Amino acid sequence: MTADLAAADIGTLDPALLEAAALGATRMLPASAYTSDDVLAWERRHLFAGAWTCVGREDDLRRGDDGAVTQRALVAGDVAVLLTWDGDTLRALANTCRHRGHELIAAGDASYKRSVICPYHAWTYDLSGALRAAPDFRNVDGFAPTEHSLSELPVERWHGWVFVHALHGTVPFAEYVGALEDVVAPYAPEQLVLGDRHSYEVAANWKVISENYHECYHCPLIHPELCQVSPPQSGENYDGMPGAWVGGWMDLRDGMATMSLTGEAAGAPIPGANPRRVAYVQLWPNLLISPHPDYLMVHRMVPLAPNRTWVECSWFLLEDGPDTARAVEFWDITNKQDWKACESVQRGLASPHFRPGPFAPAEDAVQAFVGLVSRGYLGEALHLP
Repeated sequence: MTADLAAADIGTLDPALLEAAALGATRMLPASAYTSDDVLAWERRHLFAGAWTCVGREDDLRRGDDGAVTQRALVAGDVAVLLTWDGDTLRALANTCRHRGHELIAAGDASYKRSVICPYHAWTYDLSGALRAAPDFRNVDGFAPTEHSLSELPVERWHGWVFVHALHGTVPFAEYVGALEDVVAPYAPEQLVLGDRHSYEVAANWKVISENYHECYHCPLIHPELCQVSPPQSGENYDGMPGAWVGGWMDLRDGMATMSLTGEAAGAPIPGANPRRVAYVQLWPNLLISPHPDYLMVHRMVPLAPNRTWVECSWFLLEDGPDTARAVEFWDITNKQDWKACESVQRGLASPHFRPGPFAPAEDAVQAFVGLVSRGYLGEALHLP
């Protein structure tokens, strides 16, 4: 996001929320951070549209029923975005016509055309966003097509994923990712293939899901399968690392090859992967990456409401095969255990008796995540130098 936000914008948030943020991540945020429509609307604009938000895998975004698409419409935070491909050149454009604001393509739709044609009055743009035709404007004095190009937005590819910053005034993507590159790069995610994908709609705030992801304090009570293959007290966090991310890692038990119900591998070992380690990292705001010795599990979140989040869970391997099901079965069970807990937390947050509680020593990664949220609420830069 930008280094600072307008005071008027921040003023729309609950004063208690800002006061808690200003005190730092010493305890959980007030309930309004998880239950308020106004807070989520602010987050979608400033913490999602105003950050490098992951919008999906490029292979998926470009794939259509009839081959590679040239245009794909989506939403980053609360901003409509049009991705265009001209050969290998990827651009992100504001999905709003420069004439009267009509969407160029409806969100979720795609096109194979070489021109972007507004369906309202046929203003026509090329794939770079330059205006090429405006019916009946040829003889209008002072009309300059070059002044009416589509607004171009920052877009980046990273290990097969596409990231869009839907507002202007961002930090360079490499600086934003920071040292997370060193954690993820050995797994070469761009070379892995999709083994399976599940989508969930969780009745919980996106931050509740993130906070649950960053601790195993809860594992002995709700994850018996996970505790069989990975000691819940193992591992450490990646503390003090540059970039807009937070996370840590855990060990596998002796004799276990990966996270599966039996501990048996789900795929071939990934070259460069640590054979004894599973990492859990979040690139702000919505991409959760869990590298394993033989596969990469990735959650991508989209907030739908204060108490509702769409979660896409994907498993990537060197090659898909029958053993992929071992990872999918294990994590589908574990995910559903987590979703049940998150939904219970969300209901508890709605209670008039909720008060923010302290962090346990094993919740230091949750504390780091809440620190990121707090900096976001205060309009501070999310990435660390």
